[in-house]
Amino acid sequence: MARFRRKLCITLIALVLLLLVITAVLKALTPEDAPFSSPVGVELLFPDRNSDNQILREIDNKPHQIKMDDAPKSDKDKELEATLRKFAPPNYYLHAFYYTWFGAPEFDGKYIHWDHPQLPHWDFKVAHGYPQGRHSPPDDIGSNFYPSLGAYSSRDPSIIEAHMQQLRTAAIGVIAVSWYPPNMKDYNGEATDDIVPLLLEVAQKYHIKVAFHIEPYKGRDEVNMFSNVKYIIEKYGEHPAFFKYRTNTGKLLPLFYVYDSYLMNSEQWAKLLKHTESNSIRDTPYDAIFVALLVEEKHKRDILTAGFDGIYTYFATNGFSYGSTQRKWDSIKAFCEDNNLIFIPSVGPGYIDTSIRPWNFQNTRNRINGKYYETSLSAALQARPDFISITSFNEWHEGTQIEMAIPKASQTVYLDYLPNKPAIYLEITSKWAAIFGGERRKWQD
Repeated sequence: MARFRRKLCITLIALVLLLLVITAVLKALTPEDAPFSSPVGVELLFPDRNSDNQILREIDNKPHQIKMDDAPKSDKDKELEATLRKFAPPNYYLHAFYYTWFGAPEFDGKYIHWDHPQLPHWDFKVAHGYPQGRHSPPDDIGSNFYPSLGAYSSRDPSIIEAHMQQLRTAAIGVIAVSWYPPNMKDYNGEATDDIVPLLLEVAQKYHIKVAFHIEPYKGRDEVNMFSNVKYIIEKYGEHPAFFKYRTNTGKLLPLFYVYDSYLMNSEQWAKLLKHTESNSIRDTPYDAIFVALLVEEKHKRDILTAGFDGIYTYFATNGFSYGSTQRKWDSIKAFCEDNNLIFIPSVGPGYIDTSIRPWNFQNTRNRINGKYYETSLSAALQARPDFISITSFNEWHEGTQIEMAIPKASQTVYLDYLPNKPAIYLEITSKWAAIFGGERRKWQD
């Protein structure tokens, strides 16, 4: 009996010791930081594609954001997080121009933009030799390629979800959404500002940020630009998916691309962007990083005089403009460095817009099965840019999309990505996102 009690005591002591050891080990372990937490402003240490647990260094954590991140997650959210960890982290220095102007009957009552008209040449004699009229979706659309998602609506939540999935597979961190003020629109579409709230919500799920690409809306001037920037920041600025960037002066500011900025003269812009002007947006709650479009060489000085913070080049056709000519990027970067400007070259997979400009063959750039895109990305990296912008994720009219496209059999003849698969340009983007991240680390050392 004594022997039995002794054995029992030894067993109990062993169990207690085991429990103590397990407890000590568990206390020593800290939970992994979420590799895709999304504060308003982040700086990334970009990992290689295989570094799945790279930690983001958070800047400016705010109480409401911490509270949001700590909220209980549903099984669906946990499943999405597990899926996202299989992808490379988003590169917030890699931006893609994104368009929400597409419509389809189920969500919009009609097709929008897919039925884009064929635009006549400005010379009547030339125009006479080419077809005119509107495209007739869904089989005949205003694009030389056909999207794998069909002639979709930008309002369709499932489409936005699919787009965010594609963007994440490409490791793109920021979309620059084409934006018109409320109740305003482009010549061929409808108002789209009301799509932004849903876009922000879905982008947040995928840890993608949203910047704004301000279009040349009717009557744009320095006064209503102030009002519209104020509107964007007040309405969307506190959303965790709203893109902000910490400048070298320590300010955390939104970034706005301004398309066709040259349409307003530098004196007008200066009233908005120069610190010395009485009605300037500078040092107000609506201050931001304003990036101008560089088209002609003379625009460099205009951009400087106007008080812009940076330059981007937009066009995917190498040689179409001074700014989009890749051999000029080194000198443009030098100009930016000399004048404390951000440089954002724009790269694209190719260009073809003959579905809407049937006469415009001279600006076509063949994709060469991805080689054109990789050459453009390499040229951008050589210039050591601050960011790289991609023209585009889904500008189907101009054939610059990296969104998935499929072969399409119909009376309309479409191009496709064969012999590669529909996701080829997303894969190329992901590869170069990692290369760009690695190069940025070297530049900072």
